[in-house]
Amino acid sequence: MKALIAGGSGFIGHALAAGLLGAGHTVLVLSRSASSPLPAGASRLLWDGRAEGAWRGSLEGTDAVVNLCGEGVADAPWTAPRRRVLIDSRVGPTNALVSALSLAKLKPKVLVNASAVGCYGDRGAEPLTEETSRGRGFLADLCALWEEEASKAQALGIRVVLARIGVALSARGGALGRMLLPFKLGLGGRLGPGTQWFPWIHIDDLTGIILAALENPALRGPVNAVSPEPVTNARFTAALGKALRRPALFPVPGFALRLLLGEMSELLLGSQRVEPRAALAAGYRFRHPAVEEALTDLLRTP
Repeated sequence: MKALIAGGSGFIGHALAAGLLGAGHTVLVLSRSASSPLPAGASRLLWDGRAEGAWRGSLEGTDAVVNLCGEGVADAPWTAPRRRVLIDSRVGPTNALVSALSLAKLKPKVLVNASAVGCYGDRGAEPLTEETSRGRGFLADLCALWEEEASKAQALGIRVVLARIGVALSARGGALGRMLLPFKLGLGGRLGPGTQWFPWIHIDDLTGIILAALENPALRGPVNAVSPEPVTNARFTAALGKALRRPALFPVPGFALRLLLGEMSELLLGSQRVEPRAALAAGYRFRHPAVEEALTDLLRTP
């Protein structure tokens, strides 16, 4: 197929582009940066995330579109201006894509739009599936706006998949990259009580689920992109320490995280026991379902 990835220059987009190319597909990446690295074989087209521009013609005859646009939710405190940036960097480009899709004569068959498990809010030990209602809080509201904009493509006859992504683990960056230094220094440990559920996924399985969503017409609507074996924060941090052969004895009190990060602390202290029922029902087989093996694989010395 011919696939277009919007916002494809980040570590998730890079891995997805490589996976598509490895499967024999043609890949075009819409990117704001002219210098960010892309896998060999991928083509780049610059855009600014708006409806205007020559990039719109690239959608003509494209088979599949993946939208990964959005500023990182953990990159800065959630001040009022930052919240606006987080919303606009998702809703704006998504609106531009859907608007361009409406003008295409030969429309793609499928749009996979990134979302996040943050849509469920802080739910303790409650099992969360694609059928679970939306939660409360800024992240839940952000995901709702994002998903609503993407879902408008359904009226164009395009199958829409909303990939609700957990914490994506990759050796190339993201959350795992930020965790490594304190753990390597022997200063890692659980965050807050450690009993909160931690919805994680190996980058290989994240790209695998997105590829399955592009190819399998049975997948539509919300699809939780998380491991089928959820763990608590305490178990995850213990597994990370073990994979690095370092102790994980220095817990960070919840009150300190709340004082330092404010509402953004829900990223670390919120509990989400998310299950990937849609992916499993569609026959997806996870390559790295267990956190201990997944971390060992990611941290293995080349």
